[in-house]
Amino acid sequence: MANVFAPHSVGASLASYLTNAYPDALRARFPASFSLMSANEINQAEDLGTTVSLFLYRVTVNEHLRNVRPASVRQTENAPLSLDLHYLVSVWADNALAEHTLLAWTMQALYLRPVLSVSSLSPEAGWDAADAVQIVPSELSTEDLMRVWDALTPPYRLSVSYLARMVRIDAERVPDGLPVVASRLAFEPAVPVPETAT
Repeated sequence: MANVFAPHSVGASLASYLTNAYPDALRARFPASFSLMSANEINQAEDLGTTVSLFLYRVTVNEHLRNVRPASVRQTENAPLSLDLHYLVSVWADNALAEHTLLAWTMQALYLRPVLSVSSLSPEAGWDAADAVQIVPSELSTEDLMRVWDALTPPYRLSVSYLARMVRIDAERVPDGLPVVASRLAFEPAVPVPETAT
C-alpha cells in the first residue's frame, strides 16, 4: 500500500519504463519521447514532436477491493482505498509509419511486462515491498473515446486505452493513544466516627 502520490507514481513509472525499454534500433529511426501528460499540458502543447503520451483520463474505485481489509490492517483502522487508473496512450507523429510503429511497439512492451513491481515504481509513493500494479488493455467504446478527445483541444490522435489496477492507498493512521482506564466510584453517606474517651 502507498500514499497519495501513488497515482502519479504509476504514470511516471510507466513513462520511465517505456523510455528505458525503447530499443536503440527503433530510437535511431524514430526518435521519440514517452511522457506522462495532464489534459492541460496536452491542450497547451503546440508541437509535441514525436511523442507517446500517457494521459490519466479517469480514476475509479476498484469494485472487487472496495472496503476489503488486508490481514495486516487492524480492525480499528480504515481499509485502504483501492483505485483503478484509466490511461489513454496516444501517439503524436508526423507520418503514418512512425505513428503505427510506435503504437505497435508500446503495446508490445506493455504486453510483455504487464506488472509493475515495487522495484519498477518510483519511490515517492512509499510503496510496500509486496505492492504490484497490473497494466492491462481496457475496452473503450468509440463513443467514449471521442468524448475524451472532444474535451481536448488537439484533434484526435491514434490511441489505445489501458487500465492500471489495484493501486492501494493507505488510510491516514491515527496514532495509538494510552489505554483507557475506566473507574467506577460509589459515594456513601458519611458515618460519624465515635469519639473515644481519653
